Amino acid sequence: MSGMRERRPFHRPTLRPSEVLEDVAGGIDPLEAVEAAHRTAELVVGRGRDTDDPRLTARLVALVQEVGLSTVAEMWADRPARTLPGALWRLYLLHEWVQRQPEETARLFAAGAGHAEVYRAIAGVAEPPDTEGLRRLTEQILTGVFTGDLAIALERAAAFCQVMAVGLAEPGVEHVPLEQVRRGARMRDTADDLSACARLWRLGDLH
Repeated sequence: MSGMRERRPFHRPTLRPSEVLEDVAGGIDPLEAVEAAHRTAELVVGRGRDTDDPRLTARLVALVQEVGLSTVAEMWADRPARTLPGALWRLYLLHEWVQRQPEETARLFAAGAGHAEVYRAIAGVAEPPDTEGLRRLTEQILTGVFTGDLAIALERAAAFCQVMAVGLAEPGVEHVPLEQVRRGARMRDTADDLSACARLWRLGDLH
């Protein structure tokens, strides 16, 4: 991952990210909710990319633990996938999935990794792809949002989703449950959306 830090013309926030999210999360009309989602996404990313403080970076990576998944969902989950808040929601949700269901995610990644070698390499997971390795991977991806090339972080997340999609398809299994097939399709859609977000970021059009 590139060590070069891309600078973006974000304004410095006056509040900690958790305070910003909490302040705008309730009691607003739909238009204000849309504006707040994009504003807080820019504040969180901008604050993270404008600091060299590893403690703040760690807090941003652990944002779900600090403010709660429901607060992050209320702010960003309803925004289109190919927007900055939509991308952030998916990155945090992937990390939360790995943390809350470590055995399932490790099994799915292992099932998909042997049939998606290129995506596994792009994702960059440590070998073997055990529960701790996957947790570190999604943590590294989120860290890269704030300290590295955000487009590369998005591409790594997209590759992770592609491997998981293959794992959900369970290669070699004759009868895969329909709901699992649907989950795999949704995971591929998420991978496509994150790849599109990476392209938009490089063009300066991810808002």
